[in-house]
Amino acid sequence: MYRLCAGCKITMDNNRKVSDSRVDVVLIGAGIMSATLGVMLKELQPDINIEIFERLDVLAAESSDAMNNAGTGHSAFCELNYTPQRPDGSIEIKKAINIAEQFEISKEFWAFLIENDYVSSPKDFIVKVPHMSFVWGADNVTYLKKRQEALTKHHFFKGMLYSEDREQLKQWIPLIMEGRNDTEKVSATYMDIGTDVNFGTLTRILFDKLSKQPGVNLHINHDVEDINRKRDGSWQVKVKDKITGECRKVNTTFVFVGAGGGALPLLQKSGIRESRGFGGFPVSGQWLVCRNEDVIKQHNAKVYGKASVGSPPMSVPHLDSRLVNGKKELLFGPYAGFSTRFLKKGSLLDLFKSIKFNNIRPLLSVGLHEMALTKYLISQVLQSPADRLKALQDYYPNAKAEDWTLDNAGQRVQIIKKDEKRGGKLEFGTEVVTSADGTISALLGASPGASTSVPIMITLLERCFKTKITSPAWQDKLRQMIPSYGQSLSKDEALADATRERTSKVLGLD
Repeated sequence: MYRLCAGCKITMDNNRKVSDSRVDVVLIGAGIMSATLGVMLKELQPDINIEIFERLDVLAAESSDAMNNAGTGHSAFCELNYTPQRPDGSIEIKKAINIAEQFEISKEFWAFLIENDYVSSPKDFIVKVPHMSFVWGADNVTYLKKRQEALTKHHFFKGMLYSEDREQLKQWIPLIMEGRNDTEKVSATYMDIGTDVNFGTLTRILFDKLSKQPGVNLHINHDVEDINRKRDGSWQVKVKDKITGECRKVNTTFVFVGAGGGALPLLQKSGIRESRGFGGFPVSGQWLVCRNEDVIKQHNAKVYGKASVGSPPMSVPHLDSRLVNGKKELLFGPYAGFSTRFLKKGSLLDLFKSIKFNNIRPLLSVGLHEMALTKYLISQVLQSPADRLKALQDYYPNAKAEDWTLDNAGQRVQIIKKDEKRGGKLEFGTEVVTSADGTISALLGASPGASTSVPIMITLLERCFKTKITSPAWQDKLRQMIPSYGQSLSKDEALADATRERTSKVLGLD
């Protein structure tokens, strides 16, 4: 029986026997992370055997799906949470520089995909959309000005414009300025080279190409139930076919758990020492989606504001131009919420099942010390439609309730880990957790996530394939895929400028 995945061109045989013999690699989860790693490994070692398992009947349906993430090519042009203000009033830009560099590396790999016929047209997944920050109030305006001055001293942020002039702002963001109080102090920054990325489309394109290569098998409707280490140090992955109910065991020398919110439970099942102490804090999200075509046409930017005190980074409000499946969309949000599910299509028992003896202390510590976040999430859950409209009208004063509908966004699981001083701490980034011998690795966390998938997977390769990655063949191929590999784009301005110019041309962003 053959099934065609909705939204992709991949045809798969659900009843095809999964071999019980050993394979080289098992990838768990059919999202952007597994797709990126799979392509990299196949390029680096063409004879490698890869088995990919996805629990749903479509690909990229969780965190990688277009409507489940911001779609922002996170380059720190507009995201104010990457540039906190220090106690002395100065702006910390180290994280912004790091994230901007990682996104440039991702663009290098995507350019390689275009040049090597993985993707027929860059417009299938990436388009140019200005990135803007917008604030109001004297203190916030002062902050934004300082931020622009600090960032533009670094070559990644050359060309970032700043304005308090209302006429200029009306040209950049007419919807945001219409109906706004003339006495209100406002300002914005504008970066013309921002991008919108459809990670769901990119993921499906990569799996389409990858699954057609020899030695690669992709299985949808297959749920990984357990991961056990064998005596010889390899791994046995127990998989259940959700259509037939058949359980199978696949032996492999390397496992990557790229299952989004589902990664933590699987990592815990592996029993590796490095997984101890990790917990998860699930945060759900919702969007207001505009249904008025006339309104959608008037806005063309990703406009980020300041997050509420205590809110997680994924909840930074933004009025967001998107291109989803070839259609222009306008979204506002996300509105945060709380669910005990670790996946959008997961179980209400996910959180409770993740509680282990070795992570109780970090979980309790975070619960005690993160009261501001708890109160924020409660307030978000209790919001009425009028409350959500009011939040939208802070950005778009003339917004009308009848033009917008509420849709569910993705589910994220923030990292909770051990902390020597406090017992536990909540992390809002991403973290690669790898066994000491490098035979299993899992990706935990959320933001900035997909935008930095390429450098994250390079880090994984360096940890898990230490001998092979130093070989001349792998080094040469890595430099073909990422020409700046081994060099610093953040420190070498000439290299950064040349790299950005080349990738912009290949990706149609110039």
